[in-house]
Amino acid sequence: MPTVPAAKPEPHRHREMAESFGVDPERYDRTRAPYPDAMVERILAASPGPDLLAVGCGTGIDARQFQAAGCRVLGIEPDPRMAGFARSTGVEVEVAAFEAWDPAGRSFDAVVAGTAWHWIDPVAGAAKAARVLRPGGVLAPFGHVFELPPGVAQALAAAYRRAAPESPVGFDGQRDGSILDAYRGLYARAAEGIREAGGFGEPELWRYDWERAYRRDELLDLIPTSGGLTSLPPDKVAGILADVAAAVDALGGTVTLRYATWGLTAVRAEP
Repeated sequence: MPTVPAAKPEPHRHREMAESFGVDPERYDRTRAPYPDAMVERILAASPGPDLLAVGCGTGIDARQFQAAGCRVLGIEPDPRMAGFARSTGVEVEVAAFEAWDPAGRSFDAVVAGTAWHWIDPVAGAAKAARVLRPGGVLAPFGHVFELPPGVAQALAAAYRRAAPESPVGFDGQRDGSILDAYRGLYARAAEGIREAGGFGEPELWRYDWERAYRRDELLDLIPTSGGLTSLPPDKVAGILADVAAAVDALGGTVTLRYATWGLTAVRAEP
């Protein structure tokens, strides 16, 4: 899972990367893990009703989970390729960047963003959410991060540095402690944006930890959906995956990834 260096802490400014995930929507939808059921339940318990806006909904992974839980969901997605795939799965989607999207007078009980809020301006995004939420509604950005076994992580980081030395992201988060812990910073910054925008109670940060085993081919299917690889030429991606495959084979062909799902909830204040 990529990290943004401390010197460049504003992923939302990297628009080309932010809108590169639609290069292969079917692969993205197939390989990206769903969100913990307990997280979905937590957000719904905080929401005053079933009308939900899914910001940066991508292929609709989170939107479908909330639909299955009984919500009426509208997705907002800037990439027409991702939006088209989400529509094919039964999600209603409008194509727009959230900051510029016109709600046309509509309001919602919850605004969620699954592994997408870091691509949105944290202050402008929170202010927009405050405008479209009903009083007592909840803003809930959340997202996955996974930690590769050290040998696999080192192989991926080294191969990526060779393939994309000028990239604003890297895969070196494990060097200075667990990347699972480091991703707290994305949601701490989101909380700061909510406080600056105003209109919400104090944000509550939370985290769910879990694991998932991957065979080599499954992991090689997942890794190209990561930011940084989605915009690389196929030959460079193939070279990176060859190094990762060798590292996985050295571990017996199967690895277990530790996941953390970070997120926060902030309740829209009464007028």
